[in-house]
Amino acid sequence: MAKESFNWKSLFINDENPSSHPPESTPVTNTTNPVMPSSDTKFPSHVTESLSANSLSNPFLNEIFEVYDKGFESLNESGFDFFELYKSVIAVGVTNPQSYQMAFTMGKTIKPELTKEFLLEKAKYYITEIEKVYAKYDNIGKTKKTELNNTILHEKNTLSKEVADLESKIAQLQKELEAKKLALQKMDPKNMEQLSEIQLKMEANDLAKQKILNSINTVITGINQYL
Repeated sequence: MAKESFNWKSLFINDENPSSHPPESTPVTNTTNPVMPSSDTKFPSHVTESLSANSLSNPFLNEIFEVYDKGFESLNESGFDFFELYKSVIAVGVTNPQSYQMAFTMGKTIKPELTKEFLLEKAKYYITEIEKVYAKYDNIGKTKKTELNNTILHEKNTLSKEVADLESKIAQLQKELEAKKLALQKMDPKNMEQLSEIQLKMEANDLAKQKILNSINTVITGINQYL
């Protein structure tokens, strides 16, 4: 099983030290594969897909989908398996029966023992690994959101008590009372931006995971229908 290669340290944690970022993982290529002749049936090795209108409302969606896409590629092992068929079918068209047959035929030239069952089993592997990564970072987001909410609640409760105490004091403490009220009023605006950013990132995480899994499941359906 391939080692987890999704690197999301910067998703919820700011890290400005370039040396602390591990290098981006790249898919493992099989140097023993025969060189395919140039023809109309040769599929591109990478496809860039445009995201839906959701990216307009969530500024983190493109970034996080790119992480999923690179992570998916980093899980690829040497040889022809579901990953190569997936990329080929996505390039030609997931609703085109010929794209499955052409990709499968090309795969058989590289891996003669290739079977439909093997492709579906590898598809399960990719889905399992993506689900693991999603669960990990979904938990991170939820934890950070809870921690920030608890901090805000604690600070607001503390300030509310101080305000209540100050209101009971005599006139010479009026200035201090007003200062504490002002601090209380500023609590929400000060923290709302952080809460909003975390929420948007979590939504992007949900949408990016769902998009790539939908894409994978569409190909699985195509395999079951056309192979």
